[in-house]
Amino acid sequence: MAGSGDFQGVAEVLAVYFDGLHFADSKRLAQVFHPQAQYVCVTDGTLLYRDMASYFPVVDARTSPASLGEERRDEIVSIEFAGPVTARADLRCSIGTRDFIDFLTLIKLDGRWQIISKVFHYTERG
Repeated sequence: MAGSGDFQGVAEVLAVYFDGLHFADSKRLAQVFHPQAQYVCVTDGTLLYRDMASYFPVVDARTSPASLGEERRDEIVSIEFAGPVTARADLRCSIGTRDFIDFLTLIKLDGRWQIISKVFHYTERG
C-alpha cells in the first residue's frame, strides 16, 4: 500500500519518540509506546529483550544527550503502511558514541498510533 497512509500521524509519534530519546524522558516515550511493546537488540550476538516496565527505568537512569549538549542527529528514513492501522518506520539516530538503526512497528489502536515493537542495531563511532 505504498503511497497511502497517515504519514503525518506516524511522523508526529516519531517526533515524540526522538524527543524522548534526546531528553532521556520515559514519560514522553510512554506516550508513544504501547504498554505491551517489545524492545529487542542482538548487536553483540546475544538477545537483549525488554518490555516497557524494564525499558523505561533504563531510560530514566541515562544522562540525557540534551543535558550533555550533544548535537541532535535523528531522521526518519522511511515510513511504510501495510494497511490503515499498521505501519513500519525505519529510523536513524545517534546517542553518545553510538549510531542506531531502529525498525519500529506501529499500530493504530484506540484512535492513535503507538509503537508496538522496536528492533534495533547500533555501531560504535570511532
